[in-house]
Amino acid sequence: IGVAILTFLLAYFAFDVSFRQSLMNAIAVMVISCPCAMGLATPTAVMVGLGRSAKNGVLIKGGETVEEMSDLDYMVFDKTGTLTSGNFSIRAMHSELTEAETASIVLGLENHSNHPIARSLVNILKEKATKKIIFTDVKEEKGVGMKGVDSDGNTYQIGSKQLVDTEYAHEYDIFLLKNDLPVAKIAIEDELKPDALDLIKILKERRITPVLLSGDRKEKCAALANKIGIQEVYAEKLPHEKLTIIEGLKQKGKVAMVGDGINDGPALTTANVGISLGNASQVAIQSAKVVLLNNDLKSIITLLRIGKHTLLTIKQNLFWAFFYNIFAIPLAALGFLSPMLAALAMACSDVVVIGNSIRLKYKKLS
Repeated sequence: IGVAILTFLLAYFAFDVSFRQSLMNAIAVMVISCPCAMGLATPTAVMVGLGRSAKNGVLIKGGETVEEMSDLDYMVFDKTGTLTSGNFSIRAMHSELTEAETASIVLGLENHSNHPIARSLVNILKEKATKKIIFTDVKEEKGVGMKGVDSDGNTYQIGSKQLVDTEYAHEYDIFLLKNDLPVAKIAIEDELKPDALDLIKILKERRITPVLLSGDRKEKCAALANKIGIQEVYAEKLPHEKLTIIEGLKQKGKVAMVGDGINDGPALTTANVGISLGNASQVAIQSAKVVLLNNDLKSIITLLRIGKHTLLTIKQNLFWAFFYNIFAIPLAALGFLSPMLAALAMACSDVVVIGNSIRLKYKKLS
């Protein structure tokens, strides 16, 4: 408006241009400076980025997440079910009860949980359980395990080493307690997901620091970290401890958290970008800004590439929007553009911005 008024005053009073032409020059300046293209630059690119992500099995809640993915400093991973397959096998089991009794109790408790370990134990032990035990007052304690009461009034708990003392926990992962006394212990093993190595390599190439943050034993976390090349490891952490670590990392830079369990919920919410797997617990899915519907780590690579190219497209769009204004406003002020041509140029800038955004839908990502 200021440039348009100045154009009219200078043309009419300083350069003796006719009133009609001075007014036309001022109107041309107003038309060409319409900020449509600048208003379209970001939302059109983000919209196409969200659409391309969805086609690749990545559901993103909110456009700002796409931009945040292009500027990460840390990516924090849970271990079980995230970097590993979550399909566990029992390596060893020691119990004071019979195998059938142990299987029946474990099955009765773990049927109430959505954790990958719980699901695996249910699949393994369902053939060995001889009777169905109904538990009441069943509760899942985040980062610890399941607790319930049977028909005889006995309280059973199954979960991590948090339930027992250090000596009893040696080399075992899952523990079953009856009335606060340990009666069984189970050692399990898991396999690494096929895309984990490639993902960590790409993160390092993009100067994003990978971090392992898990409630699992230190020995297992260290072995996995060494195998895939993660230097920063936090093991045996409860949900509130995970939250504290995420907050500490956020003070150093932007943080993405990848997890799938109930105990990852607070950390997923606190991170700049929370990423959940499609088969994760409902708490994790609700807490995350990104859901990987394909349940594979390759989708994170896709997400990073789409984030990078979406931000690049936004910058290109803003360049073209500003270029038209910077180039055309002086021409309009000097009388070289009529309001009709100014409107055409302004429309062309919109077309260029929208076309460049649509190009993101088909371009090869790297």
